[in-house]
Amino acid sequence: MKNYIELLKKYNQEHILKYVDMVDEKKKNDLINQIEKINFEELNKLYEISNRDNTKAIKGIIIEHIPFVDKYKLEKERKETLTKIGEDIIKNNKYAVVTMAGGQGTRLGHDGPKGTFKLDVLPKPKYLFEILAENLLRENKKYGVVIPWYIMTSTENNEKTVSFFEEHNYFGYPKEDIKFFKQGNLPLLSEDGKLLIDENYNIKIASDGNGSIYKSMKNEGILSDMKKRGIEWIFIGAVDNAILNMCDPILLGLTIDEKNEVASKSVVKANPHEKVGVFCKKDSRPAVIEYTELPDQLAEETDEEGELLYGESHIMCNLYSLKALEKIAEQNLPYHSAHKKANYLDENGKLVKSEVPNGYKYEAFIFDGFNYFDNMTILRGRREEDFAPIKNKEGVDSPETAIKLYNEYWKLD
Repeated sequence: MKNYIELLKKYNQEHILKYVDMVDEKKKNDLINQIEKINFEELNKLYEISNRDNTKAIKGIIIEHIPFVDKYKLEKERKETLTKIGEDIIKNNKYAVVTMAGGQGTRLGHDGPKGTFKLDVLPKPKYLFEILAENLLRENKKYGVVIPWYIMTSTENNEKTVSFFEEHNYFGYPKEDIKFFKQGNLPLLSEDGKLLIDENYNIKIASDGNGSIYKSMKNEGILSDMKKRGIEWIFIGAVDNAILNMCDPILLGLTIDEKNEVASKSVVKANPHEKVGVFCKKDSRPAVIEYTELPDQLAEETDEEGELLYGESHIMCNLYSLKALEKIAEQNLPYHSAHKKANYLDENGKLVKSEVPNGYKYEAFIFDGFNYFDNMTILRGRREEDFAPIKNKEGVDSPETAIKLYNEYWKLD
C-alpha cells in the first residue's frame, strides 16, 4: 500500500494533509486509513463525468419501444394461470423481499431514516416501515409462510434503523427473518475535483446510489443467505411507496411464463413530459431512459392506438431470479454524477454550510442492471394500486398525496 502522503501528492489532493495535522492521534489514524482505502484512479474517472451533458448520453444509441403486458387487460383464464404459477413459488418458500431504505427523510423535514417517517393515514398514523411490515405479515398469513425480509440501509442510517426496529419489536415480524445490510459509499468531490472533509474530520462520503445494491447483497452475504434458504425469486422495492405491492403473483407468474430472469412493474406516464424514467430498449437490450435523456420527439411519439411508445414509468418495483442478482453483482455498473449541496470543513477547520450545489456525488442506478439481459418482463399496473411515492414535502408525490392514495386503496380491500 502506498504511503498516504505519496497518494495525496500523486492525485493532487495534498490539501488533505492540513486536516491530518489538525487532529489527535486516533483521529489521524482513522483519516489515514480512509485515505489509503480510496481508489483514486476510479475517483478521477468519476470526476470526468461530472460535467457531462446528459442530453448527449443517447447519441449513437438505438432507442426502441419495449413490449409490456397490461395486467388489467389479461383474460380471466390467463390471469388465473399466472397467479397459480406465482403463488406456488411463494407458498414453497422460494420468494424473498428486499426494501431499499438507505435514505434520510431530510426533504420531508424529518430527522431520521426515511422509513421512520410517520404517515397520517387511517385508521391511525403509521411509520413507513410499519406499513411494509403489515403488508408482509398479511402475505405471510395468506400463503402460510414467512417471507424473508432484507432491508438495505446506509452507513448514515443503519444504526438508527436497527434501533428503530428493536424499539418497535420489529412490528411483529419474526426477528430471525429480517436481515439488515448496508449499501456502498463513495467520496464526494468539490467542483474542482478535490476531496472534502466533514465536520468529524472524516473524508466526506455519500451512498453510491441504489445500483450499488447488487454488489452490497453479494459483499454483505445476503445472496449467500438467500441461496441457503432456497430462495429463487426476489422482489426489490423502495421504502417510500405507501402502497407498494411486494408480492404480486401475476408479476411473478408472468416472468416465469415468459422465461425471463428480470421483471418490473410500470405505470403509465401522467403526460409525455412527466419527470420519470421510462422503459425502452437501448441497442436491443432492456433499459430505463431518464427523462433528461429522452428527446421530445420520442417522449411524444405514440402507437396506432394513441398510446405513448415510451410511456411505461419505472416505479422501483423490480423482480429478479437469484441467478440474475448473482450475475449483476459481478458487473461494474456505470456511475452517474449528481450536483449536490455539501457542507465541509475549510482549511482552518471551520464548517462551511453551502446553500447552493457545490460538489459532486456519484451514483449507480438499479435499472442499469437490466442491460445485462436480452429481455425482461414488464407488467403495467395502476398508480392507484401500485404507486404512492413520498419524495417531496408538499405538492406532487408528497405525504398528502400518498395518504390519499393509501386511504383510498385500503377502502377497496
